[in-house]
Amino acid sequence: MFSRALIIIVISLITVGTVFLFFGISDQEEETRKPTENAGTSMKKLEHKKEPGPLAMGTDFSDMSLDEKIGQMIFAGVDGTRMNAGTRDIIREYQVGGIILFGNNIQSATQTVTFLNEMKAANADNPYPLLLGVDEEGGRVTRVPAPMKSLPTSRAIGNLNNPEVAFTAGTILGEQMEMLGFNLDFAPVLDVNSNPNNPVIGDRSFGNNPEVVSTMGIQVMKGLQEEGIISVVKHFPGHGDTSRDSHVRLPVVDKSYEELKNLELVPFQNAIREGADVTMIAHIFLPQIDGTYPSSMSKEVITGMLREDYNFEGVVITDDLTMGAITNQYTVAEAALQTVKAGGDLLLMAHNPDLISAVSDSLKAAVENGEISEERINESVERIIQLKEKYQVSREKTPSPDIQPINRKVDDVLEKVR
Repeated sequence: MFSRALIIIVISLITVGTVFLFFGISDQEEETRKPTENAGTSMKKLEHKKEPGPLAMGTDFSDMSLDEKIGQMIFAGVDGTRMNAGTRDIIREYQVGGIILFGNNIQSATQTVTFLNEMKAANADNPYPLLLGVDEEGGRVTRVPAPMKSLPTSRAIGNLNNPEVAFTAGTILGEQMEMLGFNLDFAPVLDVNSNPNNPVIGDRSFGNNPEVVSTMGIQVMKGLQEEGIISVVKHFPGHGDTSRDSHVRLPVVDKSYEELKNLELVPFQNAIREGADVTMIAHIFLPQIDGTYPSSMSKEVITGMLREDYNFEGVVITDDLTMGAITNQYTVAEAALQTVKAGGDLLLMAHNPDLISAVSDSLKAAVENGEISEERINESVERIIQLKEKYQVSREKTPSPDIQPINRKVDDVLEKVR
């Protein structure tokens, strides 16, 4: 009788302990998961897309000509506000990987949707859909057409220092992008605005504190990703401590690697850990890192710092190669070739579409004469195609936008930062 009672007690204790352990571990795992899920990329909008991505057929580079591969590495600007012969040639003849629009390409929401739909149609025979991007940061760097409302400056969001508001701002940016037909936003700015005399960053930055910039910028990035929009963090390795505008001249940042690690690089390192997909390289000169080339053309910066030291495996895109910081010293074709040698993937040429042929010819000649290997080209093309697959970039037409609901969300954010 005693033995039977003892057995019953032991079995009961084991059962209770197992149940307690199960629920205890479950609760602990749940608590551990919550911040990870909140910080991670769920990209809920992608679950509803039906069109298979380009990699559904497999990445077989033997099916792509060298011209087609080089085309995927070009992110081009276009002229006009509707489809024209020049834009059609950029898409069909050069088979570019992406197109960026600026304010002079955008008149209204309906016109923008129509223009981008026309680009998708022109690219119909290409197995790889177009990346369609725009600089939409909120504040003074905004491209959304009236009556669509713009978000406040990054500085205003940084001053509030509320991660939830920053995430909401990111989701709003994502909704605006999707509504207009874009699938990529050149945002957020992760530069630490440490130089009050900086002529180009200023209120585009979330502030002068690298931790605030990290937290706010990463939440905006995640908000964009949540809506299925590709986020491009910029401008690596940091444009915040410059006194020149790189649109006009090449800025010089005379800092050591250790100094950069303690300030400028902090937000980028954190964003990479949190799932950044695309990093834009700035046109700045870092004489203590590379005494020869600007950062956007530097192997020490792109391959050494970004790829090897920070383990970034995503897509690297240049800032606009037609900016004065580059064209004052190099031809765009020379800069593009050196960027590829340094490890860059996407070559942004936001203005003067006539330069595309020169860049394409330069890269092709460099492969054919052995200056760079075709394997080096393949590495970039694979990253670009994988990015398109991850975000299920498609040719589906964008419907006419309903602006009022998203404007109400913008008003809510504007009210919170006042």
